[in-house]
Amino acid sequence: MPRIPVHTVDSAPEGSRDVLKALEARFGKVLNIHGGMAHSPAVLQTYAAIQQVMQDTGTFDGRTREAIALAVANVDECSYCQAAHTAGGKAAGLSQQETIDIRRGQVEDPKLGALLALVREQTSEVGHVQDATWQAALDAGWTDAELTETSAHVALNLFTNYFNHLVQTDLDLPPAPAL
Repeated sequence: MPRIPVHTVDSAPEGSRDVLKALEARFGKVLNIHGGMAHSPAVLQTYAAIQQVMQDTGTFDGRTREAIALAVANVDECSYCQAAHTAGGKAAGLSQQETIDIRRGQVEDPKLGALLALVREQTSEVGHVQDATWQAALDAGWTDAELTETSAHVALNLFTNYFNHLVQTDLDLPPAPAL
């Protein structure tokens, strides 16, 4: 059971309404995570702003962003984000099996696998990554710029994971397949 009620566009604080309307238009409804974040305009606006910057100026395509989000959500044990990014991953071109494999850490594509190994280690080791993991990602074809960008993706996904853990967001999406 959630710790806080989920806001609608009409019940949200004024400072959250425009962002909540935009998210509702994008997702077809106010998702529980967004309606929960709406309690604090600072939280909702921060989330939306980081998402937008990563989409607009980041180097990763939607498929890779969703794969990163799935890896982080799995390591961090966030069932809400695993469900959300399973749906998002499929919309970005990942198959259902690929979303499961990413969550398991069993990626067939060696380049993506090297990136996600770095992301998983970064998530589980509080930002620390061994030199060998970094080098393996470089050897797989990723650049220093792309590898440094993972820090923003991991931080964004930990932000949403931690929010969901904190307020105990109810799942309003189909759950991610069991592993």
